[in-house]
Amino acid sequence: MDTWSAAVMLFLIMDPLGNLPVFMSVLKTIEPKRQRFILVRELLIALAILFIFLFSGQALLDFLNVRQETVSIAGGIILFLIAIKMIFPTTGNATGLPVGEEPFIVPLAIPMIAGPSTMAALILLANQNPDRMLDWTFALGAAWLVSAIILLFSGLFHKLLGERGLTAMERLMGMILVMIAIQMLLDGVGSYYTPQIGMK
Repeated sequence: MDTWSAAVMLFLIMDPLGNLPVFMSVLKTIEPKRQRFILVRELLIALAILFIFLFSGQALLDFLNVRQETVSIAGGIILFLIAIKMIFPTTGNATGLPVGEEPFIVPLAIPMIAGPSTMAALILLANQNPDRMLDWTFALGAAWLVSAIILLFSGLFHKLLGERGLTAMERLMGMILVMIAIQMLLDGVGSYYTPQIGMK
């Protein structure tokens, strides 16, 4: 996977367009100036957490003695489940906060931006090509930056796209993510069986 493909994958997993209604719902009772401060703070916290997983995830896998093929298959399954939720979203209160309470780390930084699927994808990238950490750093930074811009201008995007437009965009990104997930799963299965076939 090249750098730009990794950046697109991470952006799709972060799903900033799909998260717009949740962010607006969490912040709607807070003063506009304070909203911007909270959003920037949560974005920076999420970025720090994601970088920790990018650079320390491989050490965790080595400690657990998990093979690369296992990570690829597990990552494909997780991304597939996330993509299905994007295509067929469920209703309900995603904030989990009392009205008027200021969010801190949860739920905006985690899991809305730095979610389990994003962390798993970063561990997968670091595991597959540990010699390309600079590329993965750039990919994560690019995906985070685009997501941050969309979330910082959430009101504008909501007005331009509307509820139906946001739903359509989220489902389109979900379809793209399904294809990435299936390819990741197939690569993992193929890598697992190839040495065994060679031995025969």
